[in-house]
Amino acid sequence: MPVTIRDVARASGVHISTVSRTFSAPHLVNPETRVRVLACAEDLGYRPNRAARALITGRTHNIGLIIADIANPFFPPLIKAAESQARHRDYHVFVADTNEDPTTEEELVHALAKQVDGVLLCSPRMSNSLIEQLSREVPLVVINRQVAGLPCVMMDVGQGARAAVEHLTGLGHRAIGLLGGPRGSWTNREIRRAAGAAARSGGAELTLLGPNPPTVAGGGAQADQVRRSGVTAVLAYNDLLAIGLIEGLDTLGVRVPQEISVVGIDDIALSRLTRPKLTTVATPTGAAGRSAVDMLLQQDTDTPRRGVARSTASGDRRTTAQLMLQTELVIRDSTGPAPAAGRPRAEAAGAGPGPHRLADPGCPSAATGEVVAS
Repeated sequence: MPVTIRDVARASGVHISTVSRTFSAPHLVNPETRVRVLACAEDLGYRPNRAARALITGRTHNIGLIIADIANPFFPPLIKAAESQARHRDYHVFVADTNEDPTTEEELVHALAKQVDGVLLCSPRMSNSLIEQLSREVPLVVINRQVAGLPCVMMDVGQGARAAVEHLTGLGHRAIGLLGGPRGSWTNREIRRAAGAAARSGGAELTLLGPNPPTVAGGGAQADQVRRSGVTAVLAYNDLLAIGLIEGLDTLGVRVPQEISVVGIDDIALSRLTRPKLTTVATPTGAAGRSAVDMLLQQDTDTPRRGVARSTASGDRRTTAQLMLQTELVIRDSTGPAPAAGRPRAEAAGAGPGPHRLADPGCPSAATGEVVAS
């Protein structure tokens, strides 16, 4: 028969209510008594009923983790780190995938709000105003996105993009392409801002190519446009785009890095297995997952029990901490010196027109270019 709370109470010599408080509100139990009860529970193999504990404490000890695309290798290390940290704190994690769809994101937050103590939003595509509105329904921590007034864990992709462009200009590249990611991505905006500034400082011209789906197929689809644009180097929104671009260029007979250098962002495991091995910006995904869990549980400790209205006045003690984690450029084989004579645009664009200026750099066409820095 399974061990019950009565068995633990009998073995530790305390009342059943003391055992209950030991698991639901340990700070209310005398430390010596708490240690004795926990030791007896461990010896007997007792595990508290989570559903019953939730009724008492108003907390489920569950966390929601909503991510943009579970098939993207960027996310699994973050998921594993978050789950490990949550288990260490006696919490469970429910993972949900939005497939890069902001409407699905909103629906999932509403669906999870009554089942979890808080939600981690990773690389969300919703607007900041909607995210802030949803935070009034359930405690939120945002990962890989900055939202004013909300707790956020960010990876400094701006610093990484600057380092990548400085690496390329240091190799003599003066015509650099930026293979953008999806529309609405905070990371994409940060990369564009930092890469543009670094290109100007290095005397280079930056050509925007995108937005693009952040996939291998998305990178491959841009290979011909990159070849025709006349750039000698490309910084991609993520490693998947960079890997797809390398494959597409290889199909077109364009050598990497002899003719075009390529840099990714993320340092996924696959980046070390490509040929050539990918130069990339390493992002601390594991640290981000662990930090986000800690930040959310701190917020959960500071908020009222489930069923009690959350205050929006100055007495609301929700944390608004924002943590920025450092990135690091990892130089491998996909970058090299710019071709000695460069690649004149007129020559390189023999198969079609070169890049053209656009009023809206977020044009949905994935085969357009815009010169933004020179």
